[in-house]
Formats: sequence, C-alpha cells, structure tokens
Amino acid sequence: MAHQPTSIFNSLARGLAVVGLGGTVFLLVAVLIEYRISFAEMATADALKAALHEMVEHVLLPVVALVVPMTVAVLFVMRRAFKPLTNATDQLNAITGRDRNIRIDDGELPTEIRPFTVAVNTLLGRLEQSAMHQEAFAADVAHELRTPLAAMMLELDGMTDPAAARLKGDVAAMRRLIDQLMLLAQMDAQEAAATATDDIDLSDIARDVVARCAPAVIAQGRSIELVSEGQTVSVLGRREAIAAALRNLIDNAVRVTPDGGTVHVVLDGTPAIRVTDGGPGLSQEQLAQLIQRNRRADHASPDGAGLGLAIVDRIMQVHGGAIRTDPQNSVLILDFSR
Repeated sequence: MAHQPTSIFNSLARGLAVVGLGGTVFLLVAVLIEYRISFAEMATADALKAALHEMVEHVLLPVVALVVPMTVAVLFVMRRAFKPLTNATDQLNAITGRDRNIRIDDGELPTEIRPFTVAVNTLLGRLEQSAMHQEAFAADVAHELRTPLAAMMLELDGMTDPAAARLKGDVAAMRRLIDQLMLLAQMDAQEAAATATDDIDLSDIARDVVARCAPAVIAQGRSIELVSEGQTVSVLGRREAIAAALRNLIDNAVRVTPDGGTVHVVLDGTPAIRVTDGGPGLSQEQLAQLIQRNRRADHASPDGAGLGLAIVDRIMQVHGGAIRTDPQNSVLILDFSR
C-alpha cells in the first residue's frame, strides 16, 4: 500500500491540539489539588458552581489565552516561510520543454530547503545539456548526410536506366527529410536562444513562396493561385522559417489535390495564411496526430518525408502561433494571432 503524504500544517494542527488538551488536563488537575477540591465536595450546587468558576478562571482562560495566539502566530510564520517555496513551485510549473537556463532562485528560500533546490537546479542543468546534445547531434547528422546524398544525385543524373530514376526520387526524398531535420534543429535552437526576429510581410512572403512553388505544382498536373484580400499584415519572425512552413502546407495540399485541381493560398487581412486543397480535409484529431513527429496518416508524404506538419507546428510554436484546420472547407491555416 502506497504511503500517503503528510501535510506539515495538519501535523502542526494536531500537535497544537495535543498541547492544548494536555495543558488543559494538567491545569485542571493542578487546580483540583491546589484548592483541595474533591468530587464529594462538588455535590451541592454552590460548590459545583464555585469549582467551575475556578476551572474557568485558572484553566480555560489561560489555555485559550496561550494556545489561540500561539496557533495564529505559528500558522502565520509557517505561511510566510513557505511563500518562497510556493513561488519556486510556480516557477517550475511555468517551465516548458524548450526553455533553457531556467533555475530556481533560492535566495529567499529557507536554509533547510536549499539543498533540495540545489539538487533540482543540478537536475535541470543535466536535462538541459542532454537536450542540447540531442539537438546538436541531429543537426550534425543531417549536415553530414547532405554531402554524400549530393554526390549520389550527381552520379544518378548521368544514368539513363529506369532504376536510376526511381533511386533519384528516393534520394530526393531523403534530402527533403534531412532538410526538415535541420530546420527542426534550427527552430529548437532559435526558441532556446530567443534570437532576434524581423518584421515579415505575409503578403510578400506568400507571393514569393507561391512563385517558387508554381513550376513544381504545374508539373504535377495541378495549379496554384494566390488570393489576397484586405490590407497587408506583418508579423515578427524569421522569413525563411515562415516560408518553409508555407511550402510544407503547399506540398501537403498538392499531394491530396486530384489532378487538374487548384491549391489556393489566401490572405484575408488577418495575421494568418490559409491554404485550401482539393482533399477531404483534416479533422482536429487527425491534425493532432500528424504534428507528432513519429506519427503518419493519410496526409503524410508517400515518399517517406512525413515530418512536414510536425515542422510547421514547431515553426508556429516558435513564432507564438499555431497551425489550425477547417476540415469542412479543406483548409489548413498558419495562424499568427495568438
């Protein structure tokens, strides 16, 4: 059976109750002895009244006068002593998985608790180092893989064998996946370092991305259209990261849009970019599954590069926004309004 945690305040209250009860009994016995009051002498009403008067005067009033102020004072002191611990708890609860250099400030904590806070701060430092090593390892591996893959592409470009064409597609998918891994590492590093951001015009970046994606979209038998409504809206962020998020949504839209269909990129004067496709749409549950880095579903890339929406989600988190879905209209939204 699991041990139930105890409360210091409850233990203190029980202790004060025991002290009060014990003191009352002690004073009662002392009064009876001092005034030589026996139970036989309290047989009459006057004697009983006199005995009760002595007990109230010499037992009850001293106990109340001592225990009540002492209880209030002790509880007040205890609450003040635990206030820094409550603040430290709030500080720990506010830590997110991407925060760096977060430590508990033990300057106001009681001396007795400082060894525990030192241990917690040491643990936070170890977890931080572990996360940084993992991020650096992923970035290093992705960077090192780009060179051999580029060499493979050059070799395959000189081959006319049909198998070489399939291999080129596989290598291209691997390069996209590696680029996505590197972008994820960059987003994690940016959020941890709180790097400076620029004022980004959403209309300008949408025009640029649509223009760059249009040839590939047309080559796949679809079309793409940019619809700009309302005034221009700017957000703070990294231009290349926001462009990557929009490219991923366009790639996703092209995959689920049937041949001859059109992908619409819409700006409506709000801090958001909407991408409409010809697919069945994503429910909130499906979107939540797809943005997990280890999950794939119908909208995941068939060529194995299934990190697209996970990357979009990370980019939007870093920029204080979110990726949302409107399944009835087959729309995915980059929402910067949060």
